[in-house]
Amino acid sequence: MKVNIAAIILLITVGIFPQTTLDKIVAVVDNEIILQSELDFQVGIYASQRQIDPNTPGLRDQLLKSMIEEKLIYAQADLDSITVTEDEINQRIDYQISSFVQQYGSVANIEKIYGMSIDRIKRELRDEVRKSLMSQKLQEKNFGKVQASRREVEEFFDTYKDSIGVIPEKVTIFHIFQNPKASQKLKKKFYDRAAALLDSLKEGKDFAELAKKYSDDPGSAAQGGDLGFVKKGVFYPEFEEAAFKLDNGQTSGVVESPVGFHIIQMIEKRGESIHTRHILIKIKADEDADLKTIDFLSEIRDSIQKGFGTFQDFAKKYSEDKETAPFGGELGSFYISQLDKALLDAVGKLKQGEIGYPRRLEYAPGTYGYHIVWLQSRIPQHKASLTEDYTEVKKLADENKKQKEYTKWIETIKSKIYWEVRI
Repeated sequence: MKVNIAAIILLITVGIFPQTTLDKIVAVVDNEIILQSELDFQVGIYASQRQIDPNTPGLRDQLLKSMIEEKLIYAQADLDSITVTEDEINQRIDYQISSFVQQYGSVANIEKIYGMSIDRIKRELRDEVRKSLMSQKLQEKNFGKVQASRREVEEFFDTYKDSIGVIPEKVTIFHIFQNPKASQKLKKKFYDRAAALLDSLKEGKDFAELAKKYSDDPGSAAQGGDLGFVKKGVFYPEFEEAAFKLDNGQTSGVVESPVGFHIIQMIEKRGESIHTRHILIKIKADEDADLKTIDFLSEIRDSIQKGFGTFQDFAKKYSEDKETAPFGGELGSFYISQLDKALLDAVGKLKQGEIGYPRRLEYAPGTYGYHIVWLQSRIPQHKASLTEDYTEVKKLADENKKQKEYTKWIETIKSKIYWEVRI
């Protein structure tokens, strides 16, 4: 039911590029049209993503139906006077541009690929983003609170229990994470390296060239340290505090964050979003720091096993994973197939209630720490049961009910708003 952002981006991409041949109109919905090229593009993308033949019988009709429904929902949103704010539009556009940056590496690469400035790309996105937000709001208004009752969940399970089949093995896991701490002497060595680069910048050396040559951030170094436009709240707080104090074109001093020392240059600031580039000198721990971290986590593990406190208590006090520490180190509940290799290796041989030994965990390219993992619970693979799997079954029943309501709603809209297929 939710609007698929990736699909929206693909649709918008079609709109960005001018058509070189005269397009045929394949459908009309209210005041909107769907072109043959748009449909062909959607078919090609869908088939490529799923590795199927684009000429699969029924595929083109299915996707055209979906595109028509999207435009019908927008038309209804317009009739219902659903509105979106400029801030909402700007936030969605910033999100999409950030996605592009992650995909293509930098703003410069995006501009090269699309053959236009980032400002023009944003202008081209604006109308479609506004329409998709209006459609999304209308659907949330109609279906956001739709839930299956207990009786409906039971009826759904009785009807579809054979289709639900086997529930995979599921685990609930917690961890306590620690970064190896470099000695002050070693830390000063990396600070001095960053300070020397800052001196070179003050002497007139080119920022981009120094970033390409010396920065330890593999994601941005090749682009001269360019980080693109990013909304507040994405970077480390220490980085953002220093960056937002800079004026356009200004360069910071040496700024320390959990990953190392940064030199930041402000390219452009727009409200709550900043376009910066940086040179990162990582603080690389030595073997002694690794051993101290492993010993410390081993002591925590022993203390928990001896009953000196719960895993959650120690996680809140000592874990350096800021996202999970306040919740006692809880990573969550996962089906085994959802775990990455590092977590699968960590819990694979643990029994329910056991705590593993310290393991190395790489959480970014070239960045690592150590953690101990507690397997709080393990539910073996089993045939679906309403008693044991009520939460999962209810989610399926909720979606089933929403889909039924959605189908009736779309048919009602089709009876009120003009639409026509012209194939």
